[in-house]
Amino acid sequence: MENKVKLIPRKYLLTFILVTSLFALWGFANDITNPMVAAFQTVMELTAAKASMVQFAFYGGYATMAIPAALFIRHYSYKKGILLGLGLYAVGAFLFIPAAAQQSFLFFCLSLYILTFGLAFLETTANPFILSLGDKSTSTRRLNMAQAFNPVGSLSGMAVASFIVLPQLWSDKRDAAGQIIFHTLSEAEKANIRLHDLAVIRNPYVAIGLVVLCVFVIIALAKMPKTESEEQKAAGDTNSVRMTLSNLWRNSIYREGVFTQMCYVAAQIMVWTFIIQYADHLGINKARAQMYNIVAMSLSLSGRFIGTYIMKFVNTRLLLLIFGICASICTLGAICIEGLLGLYSLVGISLFMSIMFPSIYGIALENVDTKDTTLGAAFLVMAIVGGALMPPLQGLIIDQHVIMGHPAVNVSFILPLICFLIICVYGYRAHKMRTV
Repeated sequence: MENKVKLIPRKYLLTFILVTSLFALWGFANDITNPMVAAFQTVMELTAAKASMVQFAFYGGYATMAIPAALFIRHYSYKKGILLGLGLYAVGAFLFIPAAAQQSFLFFCLSLYILTFGLAFLETTANPFILSLGDKSTSTRRLNMAQAFNPVGSLSGMAVASFIVLPQLWSDKRDAAGQIIFHTLSEAEKANIRLHDLAVIRNPYVAIGLVVLCVFVIIALAKMPKTESEEQKAAGDTNSVRMTLSNLWRNSIYREGVFTQMCYVAAQIMVWTFIIQYADHLGINKARAQMYNIVAMSLSLSGRFIGTYIMKFVNTRLLLLIFGICASICTLGAICIEGLLGLYSLVGISLFMSIMFPSIYGIALENVDTKDTTLGAAFLVMAIVGGALMPPLQGLIIDQHVIMGHPAVNVSFILPLICFLIICVYGYRAHKMRTV
């Protein structure tokens, strides 16, 4: 009879399909935004540190809204959490229209900040919702199936950036030596180019805003059945927030997992954001450089399937340690090797980052009581703030141009290296605790 347990019961099938679409929506937003740091740096004539405030605004929105989202869901429902998340997502996307008209970098950052309020709601809601749509014995397989659509959205965002946005940027035109000529133009010429390029940057966000509105209407009209966890909540079968926080704090693997997740997201965002600056140092234009980002994302997607298969034979905690060591070695290559080989090492990091987010997420929540999972998951989403804190610091290093005779862009990757070493320590400690 156990073999007849369905992965997705018929009564939840439509709900599963609708919620799974959200994974692609936030993947698109995440990975169309990374290359915009380099685009804003040129067209708005910013330092790398200032341009990376795009990431500070984007991932700062997660830090601001993850806990409020979890509390909202505890008091209301998954469906209402999704609708509020989609509404905030759309508002942030449409704010790109006045931001482009005002030609204000601060306005663009504010738009992204509000947009990610919506993403925080969606991520905090969708993961536990998918887990609850059926039998507990199939919950992990169900979530893995839904998460497969996140890279689809990510690759779509990268493709739009590579083939539609970056090639149309007039500010990225270069001379025969591969140097950007925008800075040498007159103010009148710059103003005309800036008007054009900011409109190019605006358009995909407006388009995704329209898509999000359509999804909002569909989900608002759809009937979503109450899951078992929501019925328990309605019956009052839930811990107080204070007790939940106390339980989470006493769980050392969970507590260290939140910090490690913050370091992982910081490393991921730094690696994927500054591939373009690394390639730019080698005289490669933004559109071609973004192709390396697509290769990196493809390696990450491949690594996820490869890593999942290896987990049949190797404990997840040990595999996290092994992948952390391999990512550290690739990062050392990006730091120490100049030229295309260093760029290849930088791209190769993504193969080993592939399993890190879900592995840290799973290890951290493994021994967390089911009643504490919603808030526990929210702190792991909040840990995405690492993507806001570290890129500006890396940008400051890149702005030095040369450090002790080495290209500053190479040296700057010492920050992701530190993060990967912390992941290695977490993997080792978690594995040791498991085997004791």
